[in-house]
Amino acid sequence: MDYIDYYKILDITKSATEAEIKKAYRKLARKYHPDLNPNDKEAEKKFKEINEANEVLGNPENRKKYDKYGKDWKHADEFEKAGYDPNQQQYSRQQQQGGNDDFSGFGGDFSGSDFSEFFNSMYGGGRSSRSQSKYRGQDFNAELQLDLASAYTTHKQSLTVNGKNIRITIPAGVENGQIIKIPGHGGPGANGGPNGDLYITFNIENNSDFKREGNNLYSDVDLDFYTAILGGEVFVNTFDGKVKVKVPAETQTGTKVKLKGKGFPVYKKENQFGDLYITYNVKTPTKLSQREKELFEELAKIRNHE
Repeated sequence: MDYIDYYKILDITKSATEAEIKKAYRKLARKYHPDLNPNDKEAEKKFKEINEANEVLGNPENRKKYDKYGKDWKHADEFEKAGYDPNQQQYSRQQQQGGNDDFSGFGGDFSGSDFSEFFNSMYGGGRSSRSQSKYRGQDFNAELQLDLASAYTTHKQSLTVNGKNIRITIPAGVENGQIIKIPGHGGPGANGGPNGDLYITFNIENNSDFKREGNNLYSDVDLDFYTAILGGEVFVNTFDGKVKVKVPAETQTGTKVKLKGKGFPVYKKENQFGDLYITYNVKTPTKLSQREKELFEELAKIRNHE
């Protein structure tokens, strides 16, 4: 059996950490997965090599044996019992059988093949087909477009992923750019392994009069000049409809008011809401009648003489 450089297959160095091995494997497995490369024999071959490399290097014990014994790592236990030292290329004579040094007594198949014995055992080739390994399916990614009003309420929605229709429940309060996981709705596993997961990224378009920051909403409210001066009431829009708000006399433009609990729903927190912050914009009257002008002039004189 020829030596296979698993580090080269995963494009990593021999000093790679477990996290780096996992990252490299996932990246390559996505790239060469059969679902993304239908009828591509080279991609299928590469995918199997990548999985084999991960089975060895992704397991600390297997990696240790591989680093020490190379292509014969699967026979590490037999070698160690026999006192074999790969650095000295010898093992104790008392454990040899008939002086044969080709290790055939350990049951290994060292004949040449496209892949290693371990590879064949994983995918049903050679003498070791009884020990097929299970592999998790590929994760899928999808993007879902919503408007702000739809994100305000919990609702169901259907989407098509990889040719399959999936109906999901979207909780109220989901945010723009948020990613949620739908377990088991990714690619199918190999050899009876579990399916991958589906990751949905939400793209929420805000076509409302509100600005959203987390669970809080912000809006500007026009206030007529006379209400601002004398005080009164004004109706303010919220996602629940209009609410009546009292306006104190002499309210200035730019004044901010918090309406508690009138903001956006808190994600997966039933009956919990952020707040709505309104900013008053006092509107100066226009197209004054002659009488109105006279009254304002009189008010100005009174104001200036105080």
